Amino acid sequence: MGLFWFSVVLIGLVLVGVEGYPAEDLVVKLPGQPQVGFKQYAGYVDVDVKNGRSLFYYFVEADKQPDKKPLSLWLNGGPGCSSIGGGAFTELGPFYPTGDGRGLRKNPMSWNRASNLLFVESPAGVGWSYSNTSSDYNSGDASTARDMHTFLLKWYEKFPAYKSRELFLTGESYAGHYIPQLAVAILDHNKHSIGFKFNLKGVAIGNPLLKLDRDIPATYEYFWSHGMISDEIGLTIMNDCDFEDYEFATPHNVSIACNNAIATANSIVGEYINNYDVILDVCYPSIVEQELRLRKVATKISVGVDVCMTYERRFYFNLPEVQKALHANRTNLPYSWGMCSGVLNYSDTDGNLNMLPLLARIVKNRIPVWVFSGDQDSVVPLLGSRTLIRELAHDLKFQITVPYGAWFHKGQVGGWATEYGNLLTFATVRGAAHMVPYAQPSRSLHLFSSFVRNRRLPNTTRPPIDE
Repeated sequence: MGLFWFSVVLIGLVLVGVEGYPAEDLVVKLPGQPQVGFKQYAGYVDVDVKNGRSLFYYFVEADKQPDKKPLSLWLNGGPGCSSIGGGAFTELGPFYPTGDGRGLRKNPMSWNRASNLLFVESPAGVGWSYSNTSSDYNSGDASTARDMHTFLLKWYEKFPAYKSRELFLTGESYAGHYIPQLAVAILDHNKHSIGFKFNLKGVAIGNPLLKLDRDIPATYEYFWSHGMISDEIGLTIMNDCDFEDYEFATPHNVSIACNNAIATANSIVGEYINNYDVILDVCYPSIVEQELRLRKVATKISVGVDVCMTYERRFYFNLPEVQKALHANRTNLPYSWGMCSGVLNYSDTDGNLNMLPLLARIVKNRIPVWVFSGDQDSVVPLLGSRTLIRELAHDLKFQITVPYGAWFHKGQVGGWATEYGNLLTFATVRGAAHMVPYAQPSRSLHLFSSFVRNRRLPNTTRPPIDE
């Protein structure tokens, strides 16, 4: 009898994992993965059992002392683009794809040096996240925030050790909508819950879409200030275009002269510039895809960055052995994995929403907010974000607590930063782009580490004592 019960207990330990984590989600090793000392988990969380709606996640422990590090959620934008493909395997996660698309190399500047990292493909229809109810693919900001709130509650059931851990919400681009709305959902939960409460400690978003009527004209100001369009075109756009109350779906207050000038500007900039990183060379997909099929190493380097990584990543994620190792694609989706969804019908009006009132509510709850901008991005440039954060600080009657000035990393200028009211920080990352960790991994890790440690960015070339 004793042996029987011992066997039952042993089986139970195997099922839940020795640390209380789900053993069925443990990623033993990814194909072509270098040896590492931290654990990885991946799998699904059902957010609506009736509809069969489920979100795919990838979780990686901190590389050292994970039990003493916080939990940070990362979301990519789009809307409709994958946080697994973007954040996890191109930007801040522990691995990058190798040049042949069949293996992985270690990212020495992964953010898991400072935190445990959680990536989610959200909403359903993105990457390997799915629903058995086709109408679920008609989604928007509100439904996405609700599902992510549900996801976190159920994810904590899989990983109960993290329930009380400090939680940081991070992301980029359209996560300028995702993250503030999720943060507000969490604040609402905490306000009304008599049981579990999230230990939310901070919000950080990179190159975020916050307010269209400022972020859109900033693109053309950026083109002009970087010599990408002429004075004549730049002045026409600035003088003839009324971006007040600009909307994605039905732009109005835009004259014929304005439309013509914008079309000319876009034509002059052309398709041989990566608008997300204007100093990078572009990758030619027809060449790199042929090289991947022929098992050639397709890596192309521009200022230290593999500009063809996105094609290598897609090739890797569509290998059956990779999907099996990640416990992904459990329903055998009728399409291949792609960075941005081809099945999602996301609201074309939610992008018009102003996120500043939500950021105001977050900081009023004493939750620090950092907005950071790569200075080589023309899609959501720092020119708009910096202005919006200054205007938000003014509305909140926050005083400047750190004057605008350079911050340093490894004896060099890492970017420029300012702080308002000890709660609201705006920072640039020098030489970075729309995907800050992709272009400047070391500087972005320094910024992220400072954020989760509740430290200001250093304004001298002397590093902190413990770095």
